[in-house]
Amino acid sequence: MLGKWGKKDQNSMQFKSLIPATAAGGGMSSSSMYRVNRGFAVSQAIDQGLIWAVLALLFLGLVMVYSATVALPDSNKYANYQTTHFLVRHAVSIAVAFAAAFCVFQIPMKTWQDLAPLVFLCCIALLVLVLIPGIGKEVNGARRWLSLYVLNIQPSELMKMCAIIYAADYTVRKQAYMQRFGKVLFPMFMAMFLVGMLLLLEPDMGAFIVIVTVVFGILFLGGINARVFFGVLFALSGAFAMLIAFSDYRRARLLAYLDPWEGDNALNKAYQLSHSLIAFGRGEVLGVGLGGSVEKLHYLPEAHTDFLLAVIGEELGFVGVTIVILLFMYIVKRCFAVGAQAIALERTFSGLVAKGVGIWIAVQCFINMGVNLGVLPTKGLTLPLMSYGGSAILVTCASLALVLRIDHENRTMMRGGAA
Repeated sequence: MLGKWGKKDQNSMQFKSLIPATAAGGGMSSSSMYRVNRGFAVSQAIDQGLIWAVLALLFLGLVMVYSATVALPDSNKYANYQTTHFLVRHAVSIAVAFAAAFCVFQIPMKTWQDLAPLVFLCCIALLVLVLIPGIGKEVNGARRWLSLYVLNIQPSELMKMCAIIYAADYTVRKQAYMQRFGKVLFPMFMAMFLVGMLLLLEPDMGAFIVIVTVVFGILFLGGINARVFFGVLFALSGAFAMLIAFSDYRRARLLAYLDPWEGDNALNKAYQLSHSLIAFGRGEVLGVGLGGSVEKLHYLPEAHTDFLLAVIGEELGFVGVTIVILLFMYIVKRCFAVGAQAIALERTFSGLVAKGVGIWIAVQCFINMGVNLGVLPTKGLTLPLMSYGGSAILVTCASLALVLRIDHENRTMMRGGAA
């Protein structure tokens, strides 16, 4: 009897500990108590740290995109644009991304797993459509966009998210054959070959590199045979080397990156890189101040997209760039932590999706930052969550909503509920 009464008292104490002191003293109405307890429950059901990190990068990106584009209407190319044109479009893109992320969060991970093959096939169909003249929209010699009049959709960005979902589901389905090349790696290799051919026809080699890295990273985390994995990795590296060797403009970019200050390089293939490095040099530790960039004044091409980090470095300095890097590191860390928790709860598909999103953000950030800093050859990849581009922001936010959904289901299961 005493044991039972002791257990009751203990449960009562645990229940009372969730009630604010003002409510216990009668100073709060029952409706107020409901709102407090409901708010507490919601805060415990989502990863607030991840949300705040994403919001911080989105807000900083919005400010920096405006700073990088405010002078563009002075040029002939954008003479008919208002100074706030890119700011408004970027803000609208963020609003649409929030709506998409909210919708993605509502869908259980079990549904995503069931739909994984269909989603992947639909995305391949979009990659085919974008190559058809009259349907795909061509910009700067690349056919990468589908025009929906209100906004342009970039299928290669959608493929990043779809490939993660498909690769995670594929790894779970093939778990019993992970040590066999013919059963696991060869079918995925052929799928990536198809995706690669479509992306290279656009051309969009940057997206292809990211997608292949993420997909085979998921297979590696899923327990694929290490010897076979590294053999395929070596073969892929050779294939990428051949793509560069047999492409004049890619080879020229690589040689220019090795010596960006050589006279001809600095004025041609390494023009963006040399001005990006000048921007970082001008920024020093604390930067020249928000809005004070000189390189964005028609010296640095694509300052609001691929080279936004250079503008951040010039205006906010080493401190600003460090804050951006730390925020991305935190997001990647949370993605891997959520994925590890899901796998510990025997939710392998969800765990691989969360880790896949982490790999994607880490790889794309590394490439973009490496290009801006001259560590890697120039490649057209945006900085996730920050660079101007509606499709990229929409897909990145939707993918991070998947991570939040996985975390929500993890927490629900740990409280004894059903995912």
